[in-house]
Amino acid sequence: MKDGPRPTEQPSQLNSQTPSIRTFELKEECGINNLPNQIMAKAISDGFVFNILCVGETACGKSSLLDSLFNTRLDSTPATHENARVYLRKSTYDLFEREIRLKLTVVETAGFGDQINKDDSFKIIGDFIDEQFQAYLDEELKIKRNLSSYHDTRIHVCLYFINPTGHSLKALDLVTMKHLDSKVNIIPIIAKSDTISKNELQRFKQNILNELNVAGVKIYRFPTDDETLAEDNLKANNLLPLAVVGSNETVKVGTQYVRARQYPWGVVQVENENHCDFKKLRESVIEKNMLDLIETTHSKHYEIFRRTRLAELGLTDSIDGKQFSISDTLEMKHNDLRKELEKREQQLKEAFIQKVKDKEIELKDAEKQINEELTNIKKQYKDQKDKCDEKWRILEQEINFFEQRKRTNVGTIKKGNKKK
Repeated sequence: MKDGPRPTEQPSQLNSQTPSIRTFELKEECGINNLPNQIMAKAISDGFVFNILCVGETACGKSSLLDSLFNTRLDSTPATHENARVYLRKSTYDLFEREIRLKLTVVETAGFGDQINKDDSFKIIGDFIDEQFQAYLDEELKIKRNLSSYHDTRIHVCLYFINPTGHSLKALDLVTMKHLDSKVNIIPIIAKSDTISKNELQRFKQNILNELNVAGVKIYRFPTDDETLAEDNLKANNLLPLAVVGSNETVKVGTQYVRARQYPWGVVQVENENHCDFKKLRESVIEKNMLDLIETTHSKHYEIFRRTRLAELGLTDSIDGKQFSISDTLEMKHNDLRKELEKREQQLKEAFIQKVKDKEIELKDAEKQINEELTNIKKQYKDQKDKCDEKWRILEQEINFFEQRKRTNVGTIKKGNKKK
């Protein structure tokens, strides 16, 4: 008898809803272990999408920092300080590194902080993020949706550039981050950190954290639940807000050319951890936590928007605490609408039948009235006819009587003439 797989005992509670599950350890491979390779091959074939929002004042170094992050020169046009309002510039690039393709979308603010009245500055940014959420929700709600080929434009991370001027955050920065913290993963960074001393930088960082904490602004924290990343991410969290320097110039330091900023007093190397936190920013955002930023955007920020929007549409994804998927929610709503339609249809049928009955009664009453009027007319006609017949009979009698008298008189006259 050929040996088969042996079931492994697995404790479970049997009930009508949860079937028992038996576990088998296969003695020979059947190809299941190749599933991760299939997933990886498909992911590589499809490519990846990552969307960055850069918020900061004009000329704070947004473009040069992005060029440094991705080790390339992304085409971008410098903004001026003469914009009447804040607007967003969106650019999409296909980046290739070995076999991996990344569709990178960069959205930069232009004119941020340049207006006298800054009340609407943060609203424009928030509305843009909501528009991307709405576009994704519209795709989800389609009957024939194809999210696998849909170009996801939802913002995965917001790099918020803080100018190192003064000793604390500007009111606009605080209000903007508070408005955006429920919509996007915010990573605050101190731009052009090489313009202040290390001691000033540390005090500035602490002041920023204190103000964010007091205002209740929730910034993104790199996850520490993965043991392989916990130590590095904890170090990155302790460095927030990250002090960065960006540059498109290369300077020869020793025997190597490195990205750096050249000053009369020395060189600030972009990727030197003793000079700034740029390397930690790239490592934390791109190398180690890009997937978490994407998943957090979907499971947290988009989920908040989705639930709010569905509630506005009269849809709900939970009943008595039980969660439902979008398709289940739409199916339940469809069933409710179908029942309501059937109810309305039944009401219309009943109303129609009642109207028919009322019309039949109305027609019968009219018919009865017509018949009564017809009977009266017939009776009147009969009475008139009887009167006419009686008058005709009397007239005939009178005519006969007249004719008889006439004949009598004529006979008398003839007899009288003969005698003469």
